Amino acid sequence: MERRYRLAFLFSILSQAAHSIEEYATHLYRVFAPARFVSSLVSDDLAFGFLVANMALVTFGFWCWAVPVHSGWQSARWFVLFWTLLELGNGISHLTLALSRGAYFPGLATAPLLLFGAGWLATLQVRDARRPSA
Repeated sequence: MERRYRLAFLFSILSQAAHSIEEYATHLYRVFAPARFVSSLVSDDLAFGFLVANMALVTFGFWCWAVPVHSGWQSARWFVLFWTLLELGNGISHLTLALSRGAYFPGLATAPLLLFGAGWLATLQVRDARRPSA
C-alpha cells in the first residue's frame, strides 16, 4: 500500500489507542451497557476486562498496520475499509451519545480524532476508487 495509506492508518490506530485510554480513565464500562458486556466476557473485574479488550483491539490494529497494510497484502484494502467503518461508527456514536445526554460522555474528547482518521482513510479510498484502472 502507498505511504499515504500507511500514514493515515497509523494515525487511526494511534487515535484509537488514545480513545481507549480516555474510555478507560473515564470508566466507560460503568456507564455503557455494551462496554460492560464486552468487559464481562473477559473478566468479572470490569475495569480489567475493559483494559484487556481494548488492548486486544489496539494490538490488532497495530498488527493490521504492520503486516497487511505495511506489507501491501492483497487483503490490505479490506483491513483499511474495516478500520475506516469501525472508527467512523465509534466516533459518531460517542458524539451522538454526548449530544443526547447534553453532557460529556466517556470517549467524547478523542472522538474527533477517530472521525478525522476515518475521514482521511475514506477520502483516500474514494479517490482510488474513482481513478481509472490501468
